[in-house]
Amino acid sequence: MRQIVLDTETTGLNPRTGDRVIEIGCVELVNRTLTGNNFHRYINPERDSDEAALAVHGLTTEFLSDKPKFHEIAEELRAYVQGADVIIHNAPFDLGFLNHEFQRLGLPPFVEHCGSIIDTLVFAKEMHPGKRNSLDALCDRYGVSNAHRKLHGALLDSELLADVYLAMTRGQNSLSMDVEPEETGGGLLLDAVPLGEIIVAQASPDELAAHEEVLAGLDKGVKGECVWRKYSPIV
Repeated sequence: MRQIVLDTETTGLNPRTGDRVIEIGCVELVNRTLTGNNFHRYINPERDSDEAALAVHGLTTEFLSDKPKFHEIAEELRAYVQGADVIIHNAPFDLGFLNHEFQRLGLPPFVEHCGSIIDTLVFAKEMHPGKRNSLDALCDRYGVSNAHRKLHGALLDSELLADVYLAMTRGQNSLSMDVEPEETGGGLLLDAVPLGEIIVAQASPDELAAHEEVLAGLDKGVKGECVWRKYSPIV
């Protein structure tokens, strides 16, 4: 199973008004394992970034001026994602830009080169309704450290999202132990471990009185002694 975790940075919010892709970062997973076969390219958008976008990614026009243009990396990107399932956080945003870039070159939309699209934002909203589900919030929730993240970067965000995605989709059956249990003819032999201290919290007089009041009401309802008194006497 080959999956690509993908993120982009752009000059602004809307490709239909001329905004362009300026960075693509991809992380490869094969059978849920990071392979290190990543794809990362900066791209010359041939225009300036909006001030708000620049404050997010910090990629200046000067820095991008000598980078390849999108048509120079399009075939390389297409070959890299070919047939793979692509994982994106807030997929409509990134796909809107990538589809637009491919169509500008007269190519089929980006999504036609991929397998399925997995939107982790949609997935997170289903798992955690009513909670914040930004990438930063998910990093906090799943214990993925993003302390080194000062600005948004496509490759860094893809690496973080890969860790978050693996944590989000890790079922209990996939949890492993460092030491395998010893097999015996009758099943599994587990090492004996001491039990923790059992702490007993006694009911207070007020709680006992309230409990007795409830039992009295049950006695009245059954016109006798309720079954609770027989099996759960108060000592």
